[in-house]
Amino acid sequence: MHIPFSDSREAIRSATLVRRLLSMLYDGLLILALWMVLGGIGVAINHGEAVEGPVFKSVLFIASYLFFAYFWTRSGQTLGMIAWNLRVETLAGGRISWMQALIRFMAAIPSVLLLGAGYWWMLLSDEKLSWNDRFSDTRVVQLEKLKKT
Repeated sequence: MHIPFSDSREAIRSATLVRRLLSMLYDGLLILALWMVLGGIGVAINHGEAVEGPVFKSVLFIASYLFFAYFWTRSGQTLGMIAWNLRVETLAGGRISWMQALIRFMAAIPSVLLLGAGYWWMLLSDEKLSWNDRFSDTRVVQLEKLKKT
C-alpha cells in the first residue's frame, strides 16, 4: 500500500554515503542522549545503584528501534535526516511500514559492525542501495531544499 508523505518536496537523487554517515552521526548523538535518560531512570528505580544486565540492554535496544521506527514510519525522516535533507521511503516513494522499519534496523546492525561494509556497498551498487535498503525494500533519497518564503 502506497501512503504518500505530507511533505511534498521531491526526491532529487539517491542519498550520498557522506550525507548518510553525517545523518547517522547526528542520530547517534540523539540515541546516546536517550540512553543516558533511560540509564538515569534505571538508576533511580534501582535505588542509586548501577543498572546492568540483559533486561536493561534489551530496554536500550528496543528504545533505539522505537526511536528510528517512529520517525521512519511517520515522516520518513529522523532528526539527523531532516538536517541533511534525507528521507527513507519505499521503492515506490511512500512511507515505510513498521515491519520494513524493523528489517531496516536489524540489517543496519551487521552493516555497521562489519566496518560499515553494508554502507560501503552503496559505492558498488548501481542503485546506490545499502544492505539495509536492499533487505527492507526501501531507499534513502536526498530531498530538494525547502524554499524560503
